[in-house]
Amino acid sequence: MSNQKIRLGIAPIAWTNDDMPELGKENTFEQCISEMALAGFVGTEIGNKYPKDPEILRPYLDSRGLSVASAWFSAFLTTKPYEETETAFITHMNFLHAMGAKVIVVSEQGHSVQGQMKTSVFAEKPVFSEEEWKLLADGLERLGELAQAKGMAIVYHHHMGTGVQTTTEIDRLMTMTDPTKVSLLFDTGHLVFSGEDPIEIYQKYQERIKHIHFKDIREAAAKQVKETNQSFLSAVKSGVFTVPGDGMIDFAPIWHEIEKSGYSGWIVVEAEQDPAKANPFNYAVKARKYIRKITNI
Repeated sequence: MSNQKIRLGIAPIAWTNDDMPELGKENTFEQCISEMALAGFVGTEIGNKYPKDPEILRPYLDSRGLSVASAWFSAFLTTKPYEETETAFITHMNFLHAMGAKVIVVSEQGHSVQGQMKTSVFAEKPVFSEEEWKLLADGLERLGELAQAKGMAIVYHHHMGTGVQTTTEIDRLMTMTDPTKVSLLFDTGHLVFSGEDPIEIYQKYQERIKHIHFKDIREAAAKQVKETNQSFLSAVKSGVFTVPGDGMIDFAPIWHEIEKSGYSGWIVVEAEQDPAKANPFNYAVKARKYIRKITNI
């Protein structure tokens, strides 16, 4: 396999947090993308400070050698009429299509507790009813068909504090959806934080994985979050996430599986931290050096 099939990006959430905009409010859009490029990355996902007009955004990225890998989309298929999600999705999809992205990151936010500061991310995570599972699966397949018509794919983001977090929940969603319509995003950090085995998930779904997030976990912080029933946002503030090479995850065996599978697409470094405590540029450089060491990319 040629490593040229894999491109490395980094998410802007290390510079300014989308869920808690007060984290990194002092960091500008231009600083963020300049430091991404300077650290050696060639792609970005979309943050809340990015221009949403492709004609305005494109020159900023082109001059720094950056492409758009994807962007997060919040679906509410279990709690709102399908049409509301579809309308918002089409706008989001058209923007990403104009920016040349091939995948759309989708996460179901119906009943999600990830944005609630006081709600325990483990003890109070949502559990979907039979009807909600069907609404989710059917809705995702319809969104997947819309993406296909644009030559794109939706990649489902299993996520802490949502109804699709655990191995059992990922398995159920994958079983209930058509592989030609619904693909999977593989996020190392969310799997390890939840207590799942990332190697097992990758091996099982490698043919459906079309987007990858490399995120590391600080073991002591993760243990404290669980023991003290902290929320997802509180966990972020306490430093549970970090970049590859700075936490408990050994990415070498994960990379072995990725390389062996012939994966083609983006690997995006994503580590939401408080930039006042974890300088985004310094951590981006640390991640880039570590990834180069284990992958030779």
